[in-house]
Amino acid sequence: MSDISFLQQVDKAFDDAAKYTNISDDILNQIKRNNSVINISFPIKRDNGRIEIIEGWRAQHSHHRTPCKGGIRFAEIANEDEVKALAALMSYKCAIVDVPFGGGKGAIKINPKDYSESELERIVRRLTFELHKHNFIGSGIDVPAPDMGSGPREMAWIADTYKSLTNDINGSACVTGKPVAQGGIRGRNEATGSGVAYGLKEFFSCKEMYSQYNLEGGLENKSVAIQGFGNVGYHSALFLSQMGARVIAIGESDGMIYNDNGFDIKELRDYREKHTTLKGYPGGKFDEDINAILYCDCDILIPAALEGQITNENCERIQAKFIAEAANGPVTYEANKILFNRGVVILPDVYLNAGGVTVSYFEWIKNLSHIRFGRMENRFNQKTYKNIVSLLSNVTGNEIKEDLIKEFSHHSDEENLVASGLEETMVNSLHQIFNICKENDFKIDLRCAAFINAIEKIARAYEDNGIFP
Repeated sequence: MSDISFLQQVDKAFDDAAKYTNISDDILNQIKRNNSVINISFPIKRDNGRIEIIEGWRAQHSHHRTPCKGGIRFAEIANEDEVKALAALMSYKCAIVDVPFGGGKGAIKINPKDYSESELERIVRRLTFELHKHNFIGSGIDVPAPDMGSGPREMAWIADTYKSLTNDINGSACVTGKPVAQGGIRGRNEATGSGVAYGLKEFFSCKEMYSQYNLEGGLENKSVAIQGFGNVGYHSALFLSQMGARVIAIGESDGMIYNDNGFDIKELRDYREKHTTLKGYPGGKFDEDINAILYCDCDILIPAALEGQITNENCERIQAKFIAEAANGPVTYEANKILFNRGVVILPDVYLNAGGVTVSYFEWIKNLSHIRFGRMENRFNQKTYKNIVSLLSNVTGNEIKEDLIKEFSHHSDEENLVASGLEETMVNSLHQIFNICKENDFKIDLRCAAFINAIEKIARAYEDNGIFP
């Protein structure tokens, strides 16, 4: 456990990076502070007729770009400090992947499993009313998204409630992560996990990167252990296995399942959904030690659950030489320092789990433009590709088979455009971070470089806006 709070850890990482910039202390102090935070309390009637008071928070960390952007989590352990820390991370995350949002975050202090669907709907709709009343929601103000304990269903309730309260023609853009039929975008559900996979794929494809840290290239047959098998953990596992990695261990709240030959990820997910646990799955050995996953002997360890999992008290037991932070803040500030000195590479959360907000940006654009991605160019691109294939066939004198023509002229549908845009974003951002490490002779780690990148971009945005002369 860390001796300092999550927010203090984020601020310390910020301060470490700020030393490598030429930005004045006045501007740095403005960037670091949360601009606005509200504490919300409201009553709801439970199905049994009892009245319960619900507590929550919403933080807007930075307005260097608007709207603010960040998820709403439902968790019993939620608190204001955590919300402010996550809002700050969102500002830095958006800057790193060049998404023009300020950071925001929200939380409701409940365990959603303790409430019926109708009770959750009442909570979400009342929350939306409170956010609207305080001017903390709107397509150009603050745009929530799914987080721990929430998903497309809750986002649909938010959008519906918001639109009933306003005459905003862009009302659908008040929230992202909605079901596709209600203004969502294809690829959003798996975006964070696929972003993790794209980031890892690029790192282990770039010889300059992996060789700098004395690692071997390629994801093929790399052993991967993942803490958490929710949305992010599952999709990270799925995409990495499709890229050739061997997912040998999955950890959940009741223990770890292990198979050195790797798992069929979809089959494992189906078993968990049917039995609500991984225990008893015939294709692996189950260990009831919930921390065993962290100490697994593997090439890549992916914490994809909660913050504060790897601390100064347990980091010496980490065997992996590479940690990919799919969750927010899974490695504490103190542990990060110890692991860096040991030569462990950490691909930080502030970059690696930015896939969700990147695709949320695409959804937001789609809602504002009122047109589905691919609708304008789909048929045009198909004809262009077929014309190129026809030309190649004429030039070479060889007939090209129909199945190859179909594969080559694969249509530019929304899902493929989203995946392409996400991969491009993760690749470009990783190289920016690595280049900052290189400029500093690799005396800093990837987290520090990512924060430097974010701070400099946010400072430029403030100056461009005329906030600082």
